[in-house]
Amino acid sequence: MLNIMPAVQRSEFLLALNQVANERGVDVNVVLDTVKNAILAAYKKDHPDVEIEEYSTSLDKNTGEAKISHKNKDVTPAGFGRIAAQTARQVILQKIREKEKEAIIADYKLRIGTIVNGMILRFAGPNIIVDVGKTEAMMPSAEQILSEKYHLNQRLTVYVLEIRNGIKGDEIIVSRSNNGLLEGLFKREVPEVAKGSVVIKNIAREAGARSKVAVFSNQSGIDPVGSCVGQRGVRIQAIIAEFGGVEKIDIIQWHENAKDYITQALSPAKNVRVEVDKEEKIAHVFVPQEDLSLAIGREGQNVRLASKLTGYRIEIEEDKTKETEEIKEEKTSSTKASTSANASVDKSEGNEVKAKAKKSAKRKKSE
Repeated sequence: MLNIMPAVQRSEFLLALNQVANERGVDVNVVLDTVKNAILAAYKKDHPDVEIEEYSTSLDKNTGEAKISHKNKDVTPAGFGRIAAQTARQVILQKIREKEKEAIIADYKLRIGTIVNGMILRFAGPNIIVDVGKTEAMMPSAEQILSEKYHLNQRLTVYVLEIRNGIKGDEIIVSRSNNGLLEGLFKREVPEVAKGSVVIKNIAREAGARSKVAVFSNQSGIDPVGSCVGQRGVRIQAIIAEFGGVEKIDIIQWHENAKDYITQALSPAKNVRVEVDKEEKIAHVFVPQEDLSLAIGREGQNVRLASKLTGYRIEIEEDKTKETEEIKEEKTSSTKASTSANASVDKSEGNEVKAKAKKSAKRKKSE
C-alpha cells in the first residue's frame, strides 16, 4: 500500500529538497539517496529482527511518496508515511544545519589572525565556550590568561587562533594569551596602526603581567610611540582596560641599530651602556648600580622581555666605570688641595725668613 504525504508536507519537502541541493551544489538525487537511507534506518528501528540488506526504499522527488520493499514486494507498514515524512524532514534540516556550519567555518577561516567580540556561554571542564556571534568558539586552558577570572555572560575580546578538527567536526579556537590579541587591539584603538603608517615590529608578552611593543614609522611627522599612547594616554589606557588594568604595556621605538634598540627595550632603565656581539647575538649591558633593579625588573621580567623583543641574549652587569672616574676625580682633587696647601706653607715660610732678615738688618744699623 502506498502512503502519500499530505500536500503541505509535500510542498515543504520539495522546497527543502531543492534548497539543500542548490546550496550544497549537488544533484537532487544525492540528497534523495541520503533521505532514503535514513527512512530505511527508521524502518529497521521499528523492525529490529529483519535483515535490512534485503530491503529497499523508494522516494518520489515530485510527490514525496515513500515505500518499503522486500524482494520487489511492497511491505510498507500502515502509517509509515508519517514516519517517513518526519525522517525526511529531519535529514534535510540536518543537511541545512551542516551547510550553515560549513558557511560559518568558511567565514571564520578568513578571520583567523583577527580579533572578535565574544561572550562566555559556559564552561566545559578547563575549556571555555565563547559566543562569537554566528557560532560558538572554544578557548582552551592554554589560551587563557592565568591571572584573569572568567564568569558566565562576561563580554571580552578574543583572538581567532585557528580552526581545529575536534570530536564534533571543525572547531573555532580563540585565545586571550596570544600576542595577536594585543596587536589586534592596537589596530582597533590606534588609527595609524590600522592604516599602516605606524608598524608594530615585534611584541614580547607575558600575558596578564607585562608586555613590550616595538613600533616604527618611516613617515615624517609621525611619532610612533606618541601615536600609540594617544593624547593623555587615552589609546593605551583603552587597551590596558581590556585586560582589567593588570597587564602593563611598554611601548618602545624600534631601531635598526642593535645598541639603540636594546637600550630602548630595557626601558625604564636609563644610563645603560651596551656592547653587542652580532654573530653570537649576545648583548653585554652595563648599568649604574642605582638603575640595576629597573633594568633587571621584578624576578628578571624586564630583561627577559627585552631579550624576547630584540632577539639578543642580554647579560647585565654593574657599570663600575663611573665609580672609577669618581675615584680618579677625588684623587685629583685631593692632590690639587695638597699641592695648594704646600704652596701656602712654603710661601708663609718665605715671608717669615724675609721678616727675620729685615729685623737683623735694622739692629745692625742702629748699632
